[in-house]
Amino acid sequence: MSSYTVLLVDDEPNLLQGLRRALRREPYEILVAEGAAAALRLLEARPVDVVVSDEMMPGMSGTEFLGRVRSQYPDTIRIILTGHGTLKIAIRAINDGEVYRFLTKPCDPVDLALTIRQALQRRALLLETRQLLRTVRRQSVVIDELGRGAKGLTEVARDQAGAILLDEVPTDLDALLNEVQAEIEAAESRLRGPGPDG
Repeated sequence: MSSYTVLLVDDEPNLLQGLRRALRREPYEILVAEGAAAALRLLEARPVDVVVSDEMMPGMSGTEFLGRVRSQYPDTIRIILTGHGTLKIAIRAINDGEVYRFLTKPCDPVDLALTIRQALQRRALLLETRQLLRTVRRQSVVIDELGRGAKGLTEVARDQAGAILLDEVPTDLDALLNEVQAEIEAAESRLRGPGPDG
């Protein structure tokens, strides 16, 4: 997880430093931003995997900020941290910011660390799933091209029981197989050496 980056956003510098200290042993880089505007500038400058934002900030609420993060950086996992956890704020955060988790202050640092780790795992799975989907799509294109170029390579005929039906083996292949079999028998004969009569 050391290659990941987590951004903490709050308008209270003391709280940010406290969170940074609480998470200092975690295996990811921690960035801090005092407010949504500073956080957006930071996001423009470098990729961030998880954003943990306060809700009540001057200028732009955490929900509004995370809504912008969602539209501009959809792969960044979003977590909201608020001292005013109302149902209305939770619904807005889920609908506008599509937040991963909704945490209330004061937040236990162990809970926050665990939530961030889970968010990073979710992000890794999301990216891996997307990569696998791209691979499957590329393979499907190749298989389709092969199928168009060589009928029967990707399509098989089946009988009523589901067994694969094979076309008759071409005669020239039969002749080749017979020739190979004759060579094998001749080689075995030479290896055995002359018989008792010879």
